Amino acid sequence: MSDDLRELYQEVILEHGKNPRNFYASEDATNEARGNNPLCGDQLVIYLKLDDDGRVANASFLGKGCAISMASASMMTEIVKGRTRNEAESIFEAFHGICTGEEAGHKLSDDLEKLQVLSGVSAFPTRVKCATLPWHTMVAALHGKDEISTE
Repeated sequence: MSDDLRELYQEVILEHGKNPRNFYASEDATNEARGNNPLCGDQLVIYLKLDDDGRVANASFLGKGCAISMASASMMTEIVKGRTRNEAESIFEAFHGICTGEEAGHKLSDDLEKLQVLSGVSAFPTRVKCATLPWHTMVAALHGKDEISTE
């Protein structure tokens, strides 16, 4: 990872960690799931409101955890709004690939390039779970599952 990307990575994580976007319990959520990362202590709830077409009309979260998981959840809630279920799942697949270093043909579109700053977790395998927990939890919520754990 270049020094510029590393610096941007740290800035984005600190900014979203200190000032998370969409940090509230949505009272009109149609889907929600709890995520838990026992290794790091991250715990969160993802709230999704799906419209009649299956599009994510709103996304929010509540939780506590390390700066990486909170920043990832914050960015995720911004990105999935307005997306279809399939689009949200495709973004998860691409994001998971960049975090694990197993991109396998998944590429982030230009409007999702900001997620690239979290690719730095691939150098720290224990932090991959921190970054991907909100996304796994979002997918669980999309599929009507109540809970997911990284263990």
